[in-house]
Amino acid sequence: MRYSLILSVIIFFSAIAAAQPAPPVAPLRPWQDSIHGRVRSDEFRWLRERENPAVMAYLAAENAYADSMMSHARKLRDRIYRELRGRIRESDLSVPVKADSFYYYSRTIRGKDYSVYCRKKGGLAAREEVLLDENRLAGGRAYYSIDGTIISPDHAVLAYLADTSGSFVYTIYFKDLRTGRLIDSISSAHGMAWANDNATVFYEACDSANRTDRIVRHALGTSPLTDQAVYREDDPEFSVDVRRTKSRGYLLIHSYSKTTTEARICPADSPEASFRLFRARSAGVEYYLDHHGDSLYVLTNDAHRNFRLVSAPAHDWPSGGWNEVIPGRDDVLLEDVRMFRGHCVLQERQDGLVRLRVRSWDGAGDRYLAFPEPAYAVFPWRSYDYGSALLRYTYSSLVTPGAVYDYDMAANEYRLLKQHEVRGGYDPARYQSERIYAAAPDGERVPISLVYRKGLRREGGNPCLLHGYGSYGTSSETYFSSHRLSLLDRGFIFAIAHVRGGQEMGRRWYDDGRLLKKTNTFTDFIACAEHLVAQGYTAPSQLAVSGGSAGGLLVGAVLNRRPDLFRAAVLDVPFLDMINTMLDPTIPLTTAEYQEWGDPRIRQHYEYMASYAPYENISGQGYPTMLVTGGFNDANVPYWEPAKWVARLRRMKTDSNPLLLRIDLSSGHAGPSGRFGYLRETAFEYAFLLDIMGIKK
Repeated sequence: MRYSLILSVIIFFSAIAAAQPAPPVAPLRPWQDSIHGRVRSDEFRWLRERENPAVMAYLAAENAYADSMMSHARKLRDRIYRELRGRIRESDLSVPVKADSFYYYSRTIRGKDYSVYCRKKGGLAAREEVLLDENRLAGGRAYYSIDGTIISPDHAVLAYLADTSGSFVYTIYFKDLRTGRLIDSISSAHGMAWANDNATVFYEACDSANRTDRIVRHALGTSPLTDQAVYREDDPEFSVDVRRTKSRGYLLIHSYSKTTTEARICPADSPEASFRLFRARSAGVEYYLDHHGDSLYVLTNDAHRNFRLVSAPAHDWPSGGWNEVIPGRDDVLLEDVRMFRGHCVLQERQDGLVRLRVRSWDGAGDRYLAFPEPAYAVFPWRSYDYGSALLRYTYSSLVTPGAVYDYDMAANEYRLLKQHEVRGGYDPARYQSERIYAAAPDGERVPISLVYRKGLRREGGNPCLLHGYGSYGTSSETYFSSHRLSLLDRGFIFAIAHVRGGQEMGRRWYDDGRLLKKTNTFTDFIACAEHLVAQGYTAPSQLAVSGGSAGGLLVGAVLNRRPDLFRAAVLDVPFLDMINTMLDPTIPLTTAEYQEWGDPRIRQHYEYMASYAPYENISGQGYPTMLVTGGFNDANVPYWEPAKWVARLRRMKTDSNPLLLRIDLSSGHAGPSGRFGYLRETAFEYAFLLDIMGIKK
């Protein structure tokens, strides 16, 4: 009878929702604790109880209410779904990747949700061999996702990582491609790497909080119960990963926190050997290893926060010293390095844009790849042949659909391999993109990227969707999305605020948007919104905002500060209950994120976090119309974060604007696993935004 009263109240409100669109009201259940001399109350903490029938009843009532409130827009939603689906080529083929004598690719089939993984031997005219049919493996499951495939060095065994809940906890399956049979499986793992003997793998195993805390050696054909850890990371702020260098020379274990790394190394030909420490960790110093020829290459921020590239002798690195190859620069962030037998490719970022710099090992000099637009997104592929001279990358912009290119580094020639088709007659000449800058309160110039239909009149009457993220040093890229056309063609502006906390303007941009400088992220975003209004692009009555995950924290914090600036908001799997989460080390990601948000057990950190945390700072004021989503199996941002925030917001806000909560009961942080399920969710969000703006068709 413990929850009988709560359950009765929720059933009562569910019945009301069935009769008329009245919002569910979550019951209050007092809970308190104290920290640093401050009493904390959380009347909706009970929503964390996953097995509580009252919780499930409440979530079901919220879902029913959201559907009821959007029932009048069903035709618009269906129309948008047809548009989104109609723009993609349902039967399609990825660009094959050459590995030794094989070509690997995937294809999709009209009407099917998932991919089919294939290969051909010797050439693209050879017979197709189907390796995995994800549609068959998914069967009737509500959620299924293959999130990685790794072939053995002899191409005889395929390892693949499958997630059946959306929690980002995987089972690794090993399929013998000679017989078609599964020969092994390993549960509760993340990534893995092959040794060169084709019989030994190293995988990332998880602790109870889903932290990858150890690297384990496994011999194919033996029981995983007998596997032994070759390295265990005891610091709860660190996680570990493992990979093999593209040269196939070494296996690398990286221990990493948000600001510090440490590497261990082992010859890939000697999987029984011990992993040797490369250089001991030092707080705030990151370094990442790769291998070419007789040298190990180290990408590090030890001497410059924008990183430099150094080398060390592969066979005598403990005593050989470091030789600087590329120095650190104030105006250029060195993001990544890719090693080829004849070249290396440096991925740099300057003024928010990625540049690819090719260096020949023969001393012929460096050259930068040419890109045709002033603002763009470019993504070098991670799957490539080390012995090749071809650099493959995907290029797009806010108006240019994605295209896959091979750049011949020896011949300095470009080859277009695939231009992604936007079905339905897309014409990029009808659209325009631009980059403008807003002035933050401290004088920083914050970039804003825009795209809209040509002919836009800047008189303040345009609906606009302003998107932001601003965390983890993740840059918001200006790539093309055919989905956005359903907004642009109805008069919307789509804008990206490149706020601090990302890394668009170098490592400084990240450092100035985390820990005790986190509020710069929010004030930057508000400055971007105000600038769009001041310049006549839009008006507060026409301005919507969106953010997902840590971007949801951004939106939640901004709405508490300036709810008057926005008409509507969409928060996807938002991180809103940050203090309660960061005080609970049993929740996945908590300990690993102390260097991002702060450790609330430290008084200074707690007080700063409490000044902006979205859940704690809800107040009795009017808020915009909102749509908030979550995933019941989400391990990154638990479902109760959006649920609790909505429950408290309903109790405290003073307006009558709709507040909708949708919790997907069968998925996690990434939403539905099938490609059509994702389109349905997008159609719901777009219909919500268009309806709020009074656009009915």
